Amino acid sequence: MGAAHRALGVMLVLALWACAEPAPAPSAGSPIAVLGTENFYADLLAQIGGSRVTASSILNDPTADPHAYEANPATAKLVADAKLVIINGIGYDDFMEKLLGASTKPDRVVINVQQLLGVKDDVNVHVWYDPATMPKVADAAAEALAKLDPQNAAYYAAQKAKYLAALKPVYDRISSLKAKYAGAPIAFTENVAGYLTDAIGLKVLTPPEFMEAIESGTDPAPADVAEERDLITGHEVKVLLYNSQVTSPLTEQIRDLAQKNNVPVVAVGETIPPGFKTFQEWQQGQLDELEKALAK
Repeated sequence: MGAAHRALGVMLVLALWACAEPAPAPSAGSPIAVLGTENFYADLLAQIGGSRVTASSILNDPTADPHAYEANPATAKLVADAKLVIINGIGYDDFMEKLLGASTKPDRVVINVQQLLGVKDDVNVHVWYDPATMPKVADAAAEALAKLDPQNAAYYAAQKAKYLAALKPVYDRISSLKAKYAGAPIAFTENVAGYLTDAIGLKVLTPPEFMEAIESGTDPAPADVAEERDLITGHEVKVLLYNSQVTSPLTEQIRDLAQKNNVPVVAVGETIPPGFKTFQEWQQGQLDELEKALAK
């Protein structure tokens, strides 16, 4: 993220926060153990729960494939201790169903984002890239925390307002990019940020079968690989969005081909990487890189 863009983003967030009512001081008591299976959901819980929660996450390694995660005793303990858990669903974090079933708590609240959104099993699993998702999760999290800790309900409501205010610059940026670049042709190695590029109005030319094969860990058909390569060598796309977290020899070859042909490559991931403090900052960073690429 460029220094100027980072400074502007921080100024916007601080300005929005300054306009909000100060959060009421939370009542005393032991912090609530909360768990976001993915670290961006844990970040949401930490922002909304503030000093009243201790937030943990399971999927947070930027070099690991979240789809291949295997639970261990440390993970099981995190789940057992948590009174509020957010899971993504849609088959993305299925291991959590077993862990939750193995340590039932009558007062535990589980927010299943798939159920919250009312989507089917065959949609793009990376729903946190959809601008409509995180506000809905924030509403559910604030409501759950108020249920678990009623005396601090006003505090959670104020913290949620801050979280949503910090999202506004991200959504304003999406609108700005849409006004400038709607219809611009792009390619993916895998459809990770598809909800985001749809919101901007970008046109994905990569064969759907290619992306589906990459996501499922199988080899795309030779014809689909050839079509993907032709998009790059023929300069039919303005940018390649590359899943930097789940790679294979083929996706690395496609990335290298783009770089060789001077097609800008923008890395996108499935968890907040080190160097970004919040979900909002991470999204702004990726939008910075995307705008630079589209402007070339």
